[in-house]
Amino acid sequence: MKKPLTIPDEPQPRNVTRADLVMTEGYGLQVDGRMKTVFPTFEAAQKRARDLKAEFPMLQVKVYDAAEKKLLELSPTE
Repeated sequence: MKKPLTIPDEPQPRNVTRADLVMTEGYGLQVDGRMKTVFPTFEAAQKRARDLKAEFPMLQVKVYDAAEKKLLELSPTE
């Protein structure tokens, strides 16, 4: 016997990155020229960027600093 489908009262909010919204704080991850994910700290964004670059070396991955409005290149891994 199938269980009845329950629908929540309020839909869960989605974390959507929109091209028409400009980042004002935090650090964004830019992959092949497109903004993908926002992180609260530089260390978190840099860690994810290094993980992506290690898994997919052909990608161009940069970190965007919203406060300074600058793209930061990844330093070579030690």
